[in-house]
Amino acid sequence: MAQNTAQDATQGARGAELPALPRLGGRRSSYRERVADALRAALIAGELRPGEVYSAPSLATRFGVSATPVREAMLDLAKEGLVDTVPNKGFRVTVVSDRQLDEYTHIRALIEIPTVVELARTADRVSLEALRPAAREIVAAAAAGDLIGYVEADTRFHLGLLALAGNAHLVEVIADLRGRSRLYGLTALVEAGRLLASAEEHLELLDALLERDEKAVHAVMTRHLGHVRSLWAAPD
Repeated sequence: MAQNTAQDATQGARGAELPALPRLGGRRSSYRERVADALRAALIAGELRPGEVYSAPSLATRFGVSATPVREAMLDLAKEGLVDTVPNKGFRVTVVSDRQLDEYTHIRALIEIPTVVELARTADRVSLEALRPAAREIVAAAAAGDLIGYVEADTRFHLGLLALAGNAHLVEVIADLRGRSRLYGLTALVEAGRLLASAEEHLELLDALLERDEKAVHAVMTRHLGHVRSLWAAPD
């Protein structure tokens, strides 16, 4: 119990490093959904570590919110299989194996690459340009070393791009796969100064789409998704 208390105190002290409640997409979200989005982004970015147990009060302190919406949001994440409930203690972040991550990335590549390549032929310029602010937010977050902000903006950009294909179920599938992935290597990329280069690929992709260059779109998407496994998956 003393160990958990010390861990909670450390997590609370780090709260100032994290944005309070990032918003995903252009949709209107309930407060509980916004808390869940913030926690999901922290989990994907590796700010919440696999196998560790986090109490609702410690997470509430860390994110500057009350414990009740955090507890409710974590229960939602438990239904998604992202955390397990630990009676009288809190929630344990589930561990994702290398094989699982490989499978998630493989499915994403099978779906996302041809879908985005097709958008080079079908998406209108206004809709594509509307994604540029999100792409710039990704770059800004990378430059600032804001991992949760990076994941939030990255999610908004990619799901917004896929939505242009007009298949809502496809977007839901990719959103689920993204939520199950873990990007433990993001911190190492920031320290090595390599996250910014990956962030700028979003602008490169957007420009290729606007130029209707299908080969370039395919190349950028293949390289970009490759980072999920070859660069971002490795623990610090």
